[in-house]
Amino acid sequence: MSKDKMKEKKQKHDENESNNIEENLSDEQSNIEVLPDEQLKILELQVNEWQDKYLRKVAEFENYKRRTENEQLNLLKYAAESFIIKLLPVIDDFERSLQHLHDAKNISTIEDGLRLVYNKMMKTLEGQGVKKIEAIGQPFDVHYHEAILQQPNDSVPPHTVLEEVQCGYVYKDKVIRHSQVIVSEDPESDREE
Repeated sequence: MSKDKMKEKKQKHDENESNNIEENLSDEQSNIEVLPDEQLKILELQVNEWQDKYLRKVAEFENYKRRTENEQLNLLKYAAESFIIKLLPVIDDFERSLQHLHDAKNISTIEDGLRLVYNKMMKTLEGQGVKKIEAIGQPFDVHYHEAILQQPNDSVPPHTVLEEVQCGYVYKDKVIRHSQVIVSEDPESDREE
């Protein structure tokens, strides 16, 4: 089929379509009835009622959105509150210990008191998911340890933690502070140098 015939066919199709649309519009216009005033007033009341409901729902949603945003901000702002409340008894124990420090006649009683407060603090931390990293005697692990020094030591295998300079801690499954450690040297690496 040639291009001209295709164009002609398309034009006829478009004309038929526009004629169909015009016929449908004129049919619909003839079907429209003029509503009496009473029905018109009823419909206007219904429209007003639906608009009012719509505006109320929009306002309710905005209030809900604002309220949840405030709740989330407060949740973040006061996230540590429960943990701090659990630490307060430990602080109270420290304060009592400091008050009775001058009255103590024996150093061992001071030591015992401090040890009790320390154990209470560690239990509080463990209750929150904080655990001390056990390092001494363990093989060096970069995920948990930070080597600050190497020392020769034939009594343990190479790369074993000999001493802990600063304790490390894990919070749930995340290392929040690496243990600073002194590690045994590999004797073979010493010979090579």
